[in-house]
Amino acid sequence: MPDANPPQFNTAEYPGEPGSSCHFCQQPITTRYYRVNNRMACPACTEKAAHAVPQDSHAAFMRALFFGVGAAIAGLALYATVEIATGWIIGYVSLAVGWMVGKAMMAGSKGIGGRRYQIAAVLLTYAAVSLAAIPVIISRFEFPDGVMAVFGQLAWHGIASPFLALQDPLHGLIRLIILSVGIQIAWRITTGKKITGILGPFSASPPAST
Repeated sequence: MPDANPPQFNTAEYPGEPGSSCHFCQQPITTRYYRVNNRMACPACTEKAAHAVPQDSHAAFMRALFFGVGAAIAGLALYATVEIATGWIIGYVSLAVGWMVGKAMMAGSKGIGGRRYQIAAVLLTYAAVSLAAIPVIISRFEFPDGVMAVFGQLAWHGIASPFLALQDPLHGLIRLIILSVGIQIAWRITTGKKITGILGPFSASPPAST
């Protein structure tokens, strides 16, 4: 006998959903429902989810950048202070720097994230960790005349310092790996709040009578 209910390939079907409840408010689904991040949601909760993520704007990005720069400066000071005080290059501080930059940017943007926030966080984290070499060098040496030229050399040395550290292959590589982890922390944090998808509406068919 041919199947009286052949499968449908054009319509998404979710078995067992009639009589189910909204994942978010736990109210029963009676007529229509949506899929929010692949979870069943009633129309009211779907609308809330659609408006829950703040919209990106130039002002939000600039505010996030301002907060991020502040956190990067604080991270630079922390990294340099630890190294000057202990005499040791403690690469794990870069993890804290990445966390500080990412959290500060998210606080400034009020939860908005995205690719440009992630790129900015990566650059600020790298700059904070690499340029921490400048106050460390200044604390150890006295410089002759030609201050501007000296500071230009210091700036270049600071930016390149994570790679210059490879002159000691083992420790330099470890520092680079830890720095990359700190950068990944900043990258993940600044992803922001996202809704991966809203599907629907779908009809909640009543259960078949027996």
